[in-house]
Amino acid sequence: MSLAQRLHRGRSESVGSASDAVRKAWSACFRRGRTPGLRTAKTTLGAVLAFQIADMLHTSAQPILAPLTALLVVQLTLYSTLTSGLDRVAAVVTGVLVAVGVAGTTGLTWWSLGAVVGISLVIGRLLRLGSNLLEVPISAMLVLAAASTSIGYTPGSPSLATTATGRVVETLIGAAVGILVNVVIAPPLYIQPADDAVGELIDKLSGFSREMAAALRGDWSREEADRFLQGARGLGVEVARADLHLGRTEESARLNPRGKVARAAQPRLRTALTGLEHCYVSLRNLCRAVLDRTYYVAEDDPDGAYRPEARRALADVLDAFADAIATVDPIATDEPHAPRSRVLVEAQLEELHERRDRLSSLLLVDPAVDAAAWEQHGALLAAVDRLRVEVEAAVRPVEGQWRPEPVTARHLAAVRRVLDTLGRRDRGEEVSVQEVRAAEVQAVRAIDEQQRPEHADGASADRAGADRAGKTGASADGTRPEEPRREETV
Repeated sequence: MSLAQRLHRGRSESVGSASDAVRKAWSACFRRGRTPGLRTAKTTLGAVLAFQIADMLHTSAQPILAPLTALLVVQLTLYSTLTSGLDRVAAVVTGVLVAVGVAGTTGLTWWSLGAVVGISLVIGRLLRLGSNLLEVPISAMLVLAAASTSIGYTPGSPSLATTATGRVVETLIGAAVGILVNVVIAPPLYIQPADDAVGELIDKLSGFSREMAAALRGDWSREEADRFLQGARGLGVEVARADLHLGRTEESARLNPRGKVARAAQPRLRTALTGLEHCYVSLRNLCRAVLDRTYYVAEDDPDGAYRPEARRALADVLDAFADAIATVDPIATDEPHAPRSRVLVEAQLEELHERRDRLSSLLLVDPAVDAAAWEQHGALLAAVDRLRVEVEAAVRPVEGQWRPEPVTARHLAAVRRVLDTLGRRDRGEEVSVQEVRAAEVQAVRAIDEQQRPEHADGASADRAGADRAGKTGASADGTRPEEPRREETV
């Protein structure tokens, strides 16, 4: 590739990146299906109401903890709002109890401070308070400090009870107001962001395929093949982003009076995303097979890996795939013309199959003459077959609504697993302490896996391997692009 071509490509990529950044920033502020500034207004209202209520009750001279709690409690979804509020209340109450227990014997000294912090952190970890863990020692230190005066400490000081009670009451007020505001004022569902994320992923996959098709019809080289392999791996970021948005949609259906809409949308979105995840992996495998072939011929021989007519046939296959996957968007997002898109995708998949057969005829080779080419062409055709299968799977009709696991399912499963392990030990079976701890971890992981439909598990593993590959510059099994492989595995 000439220097002028490289400079032109660099300028084009810079302009494209800038336009993408502007588009994402605009969509983040003014996304379809979302009232601009609603969450900001809800958070502000919650903080003001919490402060006014705490001030009216005279919980303290400056009841700033109430609006602070309301500010932190109003999260993205109703479920996260409730869990965050409960965790924060538990953290503050725990910290206050620890401080009261220590303050009964001593004031604020270096060793009492260390004891309070250590005990608070241990209890907080046992309660699995997550991001609210540090609230336990903070509350304990503030209450302990209030029990001391500049001239010394007096056990039973009235400031201790006043501070402890005020901190707990202000936390309860802030958490209650934050939860109430999020329940009363438009409980969020986050279906539209998931629709948009799936649509953007489809655009990325389609655009990548068309770009590679255009490159195959032009000057092809090992450098180009390596560039497209890296680009295919980079698509894993878009897959993870779409999965994150869909996970938020699933969470927004929990404890939400409007959650029926999200529960109805989840099956089609999850089905489409699972198929798109596998399409992404198949594209990666296709790019890997194309790159591997270049290492079996001279680097300065562009037609040695694939003849011009074979490259054009592969470009036609990628264009057909791009056309087919573009029809997934209206089906996944349940647009009005989705039934017509289902008919269209069947015709496009048939066209993809015909172009695949034409490519296969151009890649025929005698394995006794060139065993490496026979294997690499087979890997390429297998990736193309997988693309067709996964597009068909992405538009598969779904029935019924998605039902989320109960809120307490994770904790109950962990308790059952631990009790089962302890029961084995009581019956005389050999059970180590490590097994008891591992049982609880496995129980929590099992519930996490149950949150995702069974058919999505493989795609998640593929995505995890792809993300590792993208960070290290290697394939998921650790090989470098310079090391020829038949298939990119995850």
